[in-house]
Amino acid sequence: MGFDKEASSSSSRLIDAAPLLPHRQSSPGAQRLSSQPKTFANVFIAVVGSGVLGLPYTFSRTGWAAGSLILLAVAALTCHCMMLLVAARRRLADAHPKIASFGDLGQAVYGAPGRHAVDAMLVLSQASFCVGYLLFIANTLAHLYPMITGTGGGPLLTARAVFIWAMLPFQLGLNSIKTLTLLAPLSIFADVVDLGAMGVVLGQDAVTWLANRPPVFATAGPTELLYGLGVAVYAFEGIGMVLPLEAEAADKRRFGATLAMSMAFIAAMYGLFGAMGYLAFGADTRDIITTNLGTGWLSVAVQLGLCVNLFFTMPVMMNPVYEVAERLLCGKRYAWWLRWMLVLLVGLSAMLVPNFADFLSLVGSSVCIVLGFVLPAAFHLKVFGAEIGSVGLLSDVAVVILGIALAVSGTWTSLLQIFTSSSKVTSS
Repeated sequence: MGFDKEASSSSSRLIDAAPLLPHRQSSPGAQRLSSQPKTFANVFIAVVGSGVLGLPYTFSRTGWAAGSLILLAVAALTCHCMMLLVAARRRLADAHPKIASFGDLGQAVYGAPGRHAVDAMLVLSQASFCVGYLLFIANTLAHLYPMITGTGGGPLLTARAVFIWAMLPFQLGLNSIKTLTLLAPLSIFADVVDLGAMGVVLGQDAVTWLANRPPVFATAGPTELLYGLGVAVYAFEGIGMVLPLEAEAADKRRFGATLAMSMAFIAAMYGLFGAMGYLAFGADTRDIITTNLGTGWLSVAVQLGLCVNLFFTMPVMMNPVYEVAERLLCGKRYAWWLRWMLVLLVGLSAMLVPNFADFLSLVGSSVCIVLGFVLPAAFHLKVFGAEIGSVGLLSDVAVVILGIALAVSGTWTSLLQIFTSSSKVTSS
């Protein structure tokens, strides 16, 4: 998550965030190209985020078998759409040699509307990741320190909201920094902590499952499957980094195979993590799996470590939002007041969302499906047209139609779930 993713906490998700990415040398020989193992690792870093911590709860909604199949299907489709972007960039290389990002490709294919479409999805996705960050931190702290309670003043004064209000002054300061180059390495460290957290959770899942095996089910109905699809798409979000990664690959002919292997590995890891969490806790699986853990020092250390990482990664993830907003509203000039307004908007949004996994599903079903499936297929279709033959043509059209249908139905399902959860919280 991702936050993502997952709530993603990876700097590799800084799509189009030029200040944080090293500038390429003008001489091809001066470029440091990535070997296949390094490309594999870079794909892993670009995709995997803390949003994975919401997968066990998702499996408790979809069932362990259906959840696993959804993850595999989303991984395959995401990989396919990533390669559509790569193919489109390669096809346009002669006419547009400076395509370095998703937004650049949108500009080359559809002009200003293409750039604006990508920018809009980027702003929504990056801001949504940061909402997920605040949700995770506040929910975790409210779980660890239950002595802090709400005052009965509505969603803006709940226990979770108290922690978010406490974080906002510090976030306003961090997000006022003009250049965040020094903060970027923290996101690499965050990925290491994410992996460590997954290891700790898997170990405790295994112990819990061996001691007490709760009843579980394999698959659920269509509504729950749509819910799971949204979370899965969110967990695999990272398509904006595929063009920079392919450009830096030493063996570009084998990039597709390396990408496929990396996505297959991530899907298997996600499936194991989601299934084990659900098998261990059954119907009691919480929206953030770490809150199912005990109060031992290792569990508390992992949860606090994730909170610290996400707290300092949030300004990095907001940077693409500021770039787009300042370009459109301030002529690319630095505007602290605009940044403060955006941070406050993200904070208020986090206070109003009742459930972390519900929010992942909403973002995945809406923004991430459009960004990850619809736009790549539409760009590829525009670039190649009839050249790709009837099969390729039907494939691109099918992805666009399927993506739009899933985005509409999944967004509606997720919104209903959020409103239902909000009603339950209000009535209680």
